[in-house]
Amino acid sequence: MKKYFNCLVILVVLLLASCDLFLPKSANEEENLFLDSYQPFSKNTRAVNLPEASTLKLTDNLPRIDGAIALYPLYATFVQAVYPEGKYSRMIYSHSPPPIVTVGTTPDAYSALINGSADIIFCAAPSSDQIETAREKGITFNLTPIGKEAFVFFVNRRNDISNLTTEQIRGIYSGRITNWSEVGGRKASIRAYQRPKNSGSQTMLEVIMGEEIIMKPITENAIRSMDGIITQTAGYKNRNNAIGYSFLFYTTQMIRNNEIKLLSVDGIVPSIETIQSGTYPYSDYFYAITTNTQNENVSRFIQWILSEQGQYLVGETGYVPLN
Repeated sequence: MKKYFNCLVILVVLLLASCDLFLPKSANEEENLFLDSYQPFSKNTRAVNLPEASTLKLTDNLPRIDGAIALYPLYATFVQAVYPEGKYSRMIYSHSPPPIVTVGTTPDAYSALINGSADIIFCAAPSSDQIETAREKGITFNLTPIGKEAFVFFVNRRNDISNLTTEQIRGIYSGRITNWSEVGGRKASIRAYQRPKNSGSQTMLEVIMGEEIIMKPITENAIRSMDGIITQTAGYKNRNNAIGYSFLFYTTQMIRNNEIKLLSVDGIVPSIETIQSGTYPYSDYFYAITTNTQNENVSRFIQWILSEQGQYLVGETGYVPLN
């Protein structure tokens, strides 16, 4: 009997494993595959090549880089243009020194900058908490704008709503507006997803909210990962009631989920053109951020990013250059 039971357990495990082969890739898997495709100097990398030799080539004292997931395709491209050819792993392993080029969450990047394990981070502007944490350690952030992005809101593609005003968004995330019928949609409760405090996207939401206090989300509406907020909004059970937010490049290029729909805000669609013109209301800079590093190559690197060559790579990668 015991032998029969053991065989049955093995059969069930094999069946479950074989079923996994046919499951669609999760958003996290898609995100990792996308990041892998921008690995500097790798075969068939999507990192953009300059049409000419770079005017800056670093050979030693390489600035240690960290940053937000949504900006990795850009700073991986910078590395490919300026750093010596080699293998630049983006992962941190506990049993080895941190790599020269790292990618993770925005809070992790700011922590790395504060504790000195990164010389430059590429992120959205810091939150008030991050500024205060740095101040307590006697550290000041130096923010250099290097390009522009759009902060976007999205719903399930089956939701009737295609546009919200800034006032309606504030109403939803303050808890004053709780049903889609209040903004011209069907009668259905609004499920407003949020990101963790101090993440780049949550900090942007705080800026948009102004003086209004963001409602505290119930546990299942607080989404830890960038890809998770898209996956949850796209889910079948949320087809009429969910809303989420992220950044344009991440949403449209890194996680291409056809089950969500980007919303226009105040009648303006988020696009490269409306970011360039400044007509989309939630366009903002992203930055190369430093502290008091002693590495002289850091300032040389940032000046190159602001040069014609650096800004060319900003635009060709899919973001909006300064000019």
